[in-house]
Amino acid sequence: MSDINNRSLEKDQLNARLEQANRQLLQSEKLAAIGQLAAGVAHEINNPVGYVYSNLQSLGTYLDDIFRLTDAVDAGSSLEDLSAIKKNIDYSFLKDDLKDLLAESREGIERVKTIISAMKDFSHIEDEEFKPSDLHRGIETTLNVVNNELKYKATVIRDFGELPEVECISSQINQVVMNLLVNAAHAIEDFGEIVVRTRCDSDWATIEVEDNGKGIARENLHRIFEPFFTTKPVGKGTGLGLSLSFNIIEKHNGSITADQASTGKGTCFRISLPLKQPGITADNQRG
Repeated sequence: MSDINNRSLEKDQLNARLEQANRQLLQSEKLAAIGQLAAGVAHEINNPVGYVYSNLQSLGTYLDDIFRLTDAVDAGSSLEDLSAIKKNIDYSFLKDDLKDLLAESREGIERVKTIISAMKDFSHIEDEEFKPSDLHRGIETTLNVVNNELKYKATVIRDFGELPEVECISSQINQVVMNLLVNAAHAIEDFGEIVVRTRCDSDWATIEVEDNGKGIARENLHRIFEPFFTTKPVGKGTGLGLSLSFNIIEKHNGSITADQASTGKGTCFRISLPLKQPGITADNQRG
């Protein structure tokens, strides 16, 4: 009897260690995704900040020229001298270029604001609980966050249906959508299309991410959610992204499946989520 109890205890300890290792691996995948994401966001922010900085340098030069003109006015210079200074600083060009410079700088700062706002909406670090959420808003913010991964690989087509709010942990659903979008971009060899489709059917919301990339062999479709299974070249993927996505959707009492795209080329991932979570309590709200 003692041997049976010991074996049972060892089995429980082994299962606990395996579960802990699984959590650590999934956390590593999260951190790897965040690192990749941070690099892309830094690039997206660096572009507008770069030309705003350049514009500020030009603005400084223009202000020096304008101050030369206003200082001459204050000194009581003759009209001939003022006219000469105005011509020397090319006042007409300066006036027109100032308008363009300010408009471009304003656009750059708005772009940075959009990215930062998207990052905040994407993460929802302070709000990791099941609550009614706007999936379309989550998809849009995720598209903004991963824009650097997508813009060189594909045109994103939005095919949004009418969706009510869905009870979910929005930051986790955003993470799943991010994984699918990045995978879709990686599957496209040159330049293609990614379709993001949403629909509502009775008490279920669906999100589809479909690409026209190289696709996944049919015999591998049932394995892609297994931990460590990947169709990417060595060094290009850990095989945990889709496994993590599967766990998140399972936690939401939903499903995630993959099939060949409707066009016959590429892959279509389909997420199904209940509009309302069954039996949500205070104890299991935390993500």
